Amino acid sequence: MTTEEKLQHFLEFCMEDARSRSAKMLDEYTTALEQTFAEHQASANRRAGQQVALEKKQIEREFNKKLSLEQINIKREFGKKQDELKDQLFLELTDRLTRYMKTPEYTTLLNSQIKKALELANKEFITIYIDPADEEKVMDLTLPQSADIRVSEYAFMGGIRAVIPSRHILIDNSFQTKLSEAKRDFRFHVKDIMGGTANG
Repeated sequence: MTTEEKLQHFLEFCMEDARSRSAKMLDEYTTALEQTFAEHQASANRRAGQQVALEKKQIEREFNKKLSLEQINIKREFGKKQDELKDQLFLELTDRLTRYMKTPEYTTLLNSQIKKALELANKEFITIYIDPADEEKVMDLTLPQSADIRVSEYAFMGGIRAVIPSRHILIDNSFQTKLSEAKRDFRFHVKDIMGGTANG
């Protein structure tokens, strides 16, 4: 083999070796790049997942906050409407009582209240107070000698009040007190409101 042939053979050997090593290096580099890309992609997916979870929690918090505020507003409006209906109801009731006080049945009620107060007094002295609006009814009321009837200085919307001094007892059957107690204890039932009626 001539020197020239030897050189040619050496050159071909070197070229093949260089191609082989460069192909191997390229494969290793490509593999490393692919691994780096896969790790970067996995990391990006994790971060994206975490971001989505955080955003979801934030949205849920905002939604719950808005829902809570809306519930408070609804309850406030519902309470306001209840108060309006309650006031309207008791205005109507007061109007009915005013009309009732002009009937003979009202005088019968006063006599019944006086009778019960006298039974409680048990023959002890008692002072019966009637509303100033009922002054003309005094002659229609039945009282024994152990009782004194007076027209109150203060209006109390009808009914009677009575005092048994010896026992420090105040009897309050005034419409004003009864209405105040009824209004204080009055509650709407939701099912009744939905059904179109209201009971306390």
